[in-house]
Parts: sequence; structure tokens; C-alpha cells
Amino acid sequence: MTSDTPAGRRLRVFSRRRGAPSKARRRLGAATRMVAALALAGGVYTAFAPGAFADEPRQLSATAQEGKQLYDNSCISCHGRDGQGVDDRGPSLIGVGSASVEFQVGTGRMPMTRQEAQAEAKKPQFDKNQTKQLGQYIQELGGGPQLPSGELVESLEDNPEAIARGGELFRVNCTSCHSFGGAGGALSSGKFAPALHDATPETIYAAMLTGPQNMPVFGDNQLTPEEKREIITYITLQLQEDKDPGGLFNLGRYGPSTEGIAIFLVGITLLVFTSLWIAGKS
Repeated sequence: MTSDTPAGRRLRVFSRRRGAPSKARRRLGAATRMVAALALAGGVYTAFAPGAFADEPRQLSATAQEGKQLYDNSCISCHGRDGQGVDDRGPSLIGVGSASVEFQVGTGRMPMTRQEAQAEAKKPQFDKNQTKQLGQYIQELGGGPQLPSGELVESLEDNPEAIARGGELFRVNCTSCHSFGGAGGALSSGKFAPALHDATPETIYAAMLTGPQNMPVFGDNQLTPEEKREIITYITLQLQEDKDPGGLFNLGRYGPSTEGIAIFLVGITLLVFTSLWIAGKS
């Protein structure tokens, strides 16, 4: 025990000060612990969420770099920098893929001269090579559907039933808009399904992948790649090349049945009027 001398009293005061930290020191310690906890939490977040920070500049292929130059000269005013889109001018192109470019640019629908209910096909402003370059840039920019490699029209030697199966699939999935003969038809709000008489296999496949305008998207779970090729085979070899299967006058392209009905109706009408004329004369 310490004595009750001045030295002893100083020793007791010093002991109390060392044993009980002051309020300021307690606050400083709490703040230090809080900063340490925040730093630890930030480190854990950095380790497990690297995508939250700015990505490194993407490395484009040589073809995509050529496409970027074309994009910056012709497309950026409507679709924005890096394909992000511009309000009331053009949608984002992130995720549309090169197939969308193949359809829209390859058919001259893009670039549009003005906003309309539907972009109409016209003479393309870019050749096939430039279209491929633009498509590669959009593909590397945000990914999306792209055309498969290889022939898009089935070989009848390897698949002799391609036209028959393609015709059945076409009638089930396509005729409600494009008609039985592929002549197209009107839709709502000033839109229309285009005719297929001049459509290339690449255009048809790209349309099925991307669903332009009112057309639905036919993913591989709706139509397999082989079924898409069979539809293209039917359109290319039946509707485009064999113009009038079984008929002479191209009446709906159903074959001779529609022509027989038309001849019957016209003939009966002529007979009725002839009979009335003869009756009136007599």
C-alpha cells in the first residue's frame, strides 16, 4: 500500500490515469477501429467484384477496327458512342450481334433517311465486305447472335426431304405474315411483312435470329439450326426458283386448284350473261 504522503498521492493519481483511458482516447480508438473495418470491407469488395471498376480499353480485331471507322463516320450520330444509343434517334446496339447488322445494313434498311413506321429495303450503302466489318465491330462491342458458318441452303443429295420439311415449317411459322407464296402482307400501324422473292439466305437467317420490326425471334429452342436451313431451302428452291408449281397463272401460288376455281366461276358468269342476252333477244 502507498503512504499518505504527497508522493503517494501522486502515485495513486498516476495509476488511476493509466488504468482508465480518457474519453478522447476512447473516441480515437473507436474511430481507428471503424477506419480499419471500412478498409477491410473495401478490400474484400475489390477482390470479389472487379467488374465494378473501369474496364481496360477493349482490343479490337483488325476487321472490327475497320468497322469502327465506318461506324464513327455513318452510324454514331444516331446510335451514339460505342453503340450506347441516342434518345429519340437510335436504339442501343449492345447485344444485337452481327446478325442484326447483316439484316439491317445488308438490305439497305440502315442507315435510315428518316424515322418511319418501318425501315424499307433499298440499295445498300455499304458493300458486303464493309457490312462484315461493321458486323464484326458490333459483335465485339457487345456480343449477340451471329450467322453460322457454312452453307445456309441444304444439299438435296444429303437431305432429300429438306424442301418438304421446310415447306411444312414455313406454312406453320411464316405464312401468317408472309403469305403462302412469300409475297408478304400488311400488318398493323403502317408496318408490313416484306416479300421473300429476292431475299438472300443470309438475310432470311439473320431475320429469324434477330426478329426485326414485328417479326418474332426464332431462337434455337423454337427452330433448330437445321430447321432454319430447311425453311431457307424451301424459300430459295421452291418459292424463288419454281415460280408456279402445278399452275399456269400464278393465282395465289397454290397450284392448279385456284386456277380451276377461277375458270369455273368466270365460265359460269359468262354462261349466265349469255343466257340472259339470248333470252332478252328472243
